[in-house]
Amino acid sequence: MKESRQTGARKPGTPGAFSRWVKQRSNARVKRRIRRGRGRALGMDVLILHTVGRRSRQPRETPVAWFAEGEDVRLIVALGSGSQNPDWYANLMTYPEEASIELAGGVAIPVRPERLEGADRERAWLRIVTEHPIIAKHQSKSGREYPVVRLSPRWRR
Repeated sequence: MKESRQTGARKPGTPGAFSRWVKQRSNARVKRRIRRGRGRALGMDVLILHTVGRRSRQPRETPVAWFAEGEDVRLIVALGSGSQNPDWYANLMTYPEEASIELAGGVAIPVRPERLEGADRERAWLRIVTEHPIIAKHQSKSGREYPVVRLSPRWRR
C-alpha cells in the first residue's frame, strides 16, 4: 500500500525544520538584545513586532528591521528568501488592530499598519534600498515583490 501523505513534506518556498529551528533561536537572541536596549542587528535597526496568529489567535513576537519615516512612523519590509511572504506579515494584515511594536528597551506601542502601494511604496523602497542595498539583492532572488508596511502609532491620524 502506498502512503498518500509524505512525512515531513512542506510547501515549496517554505523553510524546513532545521531552518525554522535556527530562525527561532536567532529571533530569541535578537529579542533579548532589543529588550536590553540594543536595537541593532546585522547593521540594521530592529524592533519587536507584536501580532496575533491568524489561525491560532496566539500572541506572536517577531524581530524585524525598521526604517524611520518622520518622527513616530516606522517602515518594515516583509523580507524572506522564499516565494511566500513571512507569517508575521499575514498575521499583521489579518489582525491589524492587534499590532504593536517594541523598540529597544521600551514598552509595546499600539500601531496601525498600512501596506504601501504605488508611488508611496516606490519612495519608501528607494529610501530603504539606498540605506541597505542588500535588501534589493534579496528581493531580486525571491521572485516576489516585498511588501512595505508603514506603522503609525494608533493615536495619530
